[in-house]
Amino acid sequence: MRVGFIGLGLMGNHMATNVQKGGHDLVVHDLRPEAAKPHLSAGAKWADSPKQVAEASEVVFTSLPTPPDVEAVALGESGILAGLPRGKAYFDLSTNSPTVVRRISKVFAERGVHMLDAPVSGGPRGAKSGKLAIWVGGDEEVFKRHKPVLDSMSDQPTYIGPIGAGSIAKLVHNCAGYAVQTALAEVFAMGVKAGLEPLALWKAVRKGANGRQRLYDRLGDNFLQNKYEPASFALRLAHKDVSLATAVGREFGVPMRLCELTLMEMTEALNRGWGERDSRVSMLLELERAGVQIKVDEAKVKEALEKDPPALGL
Repeated sequence: MRVGFIGLGLMGNHMATNVQKGGHDLVVHDLRPEAAKPHLSAGAKWADSPKQVAEASEVVFTSLPTPPDVEAVALGESGILAGLPRGKAYFDLSTNSPTVVRRISKVFAERGVHMLDAPVSGGPRGAKSGKLAIWVGGDEEVFKRHKPVLDSMSDQPTYIGPIGAGSIAKLVHNCAGYAVQTALAEVFAMGVKAGLEPLALWKAVRKGANGRQRLYDRLGDNFLQNKYEPASFALRLAHKDVSLATAVGREFGVPMRLCELTLMEMTEALNRGWGERDSRVSMLLELERAGVQIKVDEAKVKEALEKDPPALGL
C-alpha cells in the first residue's frame, strides 16, 4: 500500500521504518524535516503538510504527543481530512483521549472517511524490533483491510471494539502499570529499610508466584469469571499477610499509603463475611462502587488462555 506516516519521533520513526521494510511505499511528514532523513534515504517521499500526505496515500498513520496535536493534524486547514479521499482510512497510533478520537471519527465519517484509534504499547525498543502491541478501535472491516500494514510494524495488532476502545485499553494498561509501580516503591522501601539488600530482595521476589507471572494472567481465574469459590488463597489469610507487611512499615517509619488502602479494602471485604472466599474477592467492592458487573464465561477465558498461555503455566 501507499502509506502516509506523520510524526517521526521516538516511536514513529521506528514504526515508519518497519512499514518500509514490510514493502509498503511511504510518504512522510514531521515538524522536523531532519527526522525523515533515514526514511527518505530508503526511498520514502516527503510531503510538506498532513494534507499532502493524505493526498498521496491510501492510508495515513499518525504518532503524535498529545490529543490537541492529533486534532490539529487531523482536522486543521492543511490537515489529513482536507486531503484524504472518501473511502480511505486514518489510524491514530498516539495515546489519545477516547472522547477526542470519537469526535474526530464523527467528523471524518461525515466526509465518508474512516478514522480508527490504534494506540501502541512496547516503547521505543518494541517499536524498533516490531515486538509491539497495537489496540485498534473502529470499523472491524477497515481494520482487517489494513492489517498487512499493521503487521509490518507490530507482532500483536488486535481489534478491540468500536471507536475509542483502543484508547481505553491503552489507558487501562498504562494507568495500571504506574499504580503497580507506586505500590512496588512502597514495599521495596519497606523491605530495604527493614534490612534487606535491594538486589537480594529483587532476586527473591522474582521467584515468587507474582514474580513468575505476567501482571494480568490471574485475572482470568476469579475476577473475570466472578468466581471466588473454592479459594486458591483465602481472604482471611491474605488480610493477615497485608496486615503484617503494613505493620513492618509502621515499625520502620515507611509510609505505605497504597498498601494501607489495600488493607482497608480487604478489611471491608472481611467484614462482609467473605473471609473464606478467594482473596481477590475484595475486588468486588470497586465494581460495586462503580456500578459495574463482570462475568465472563469460563469456556471463553480458557479459549483465550489456550491461544496465549500464562507465563510458566502459572
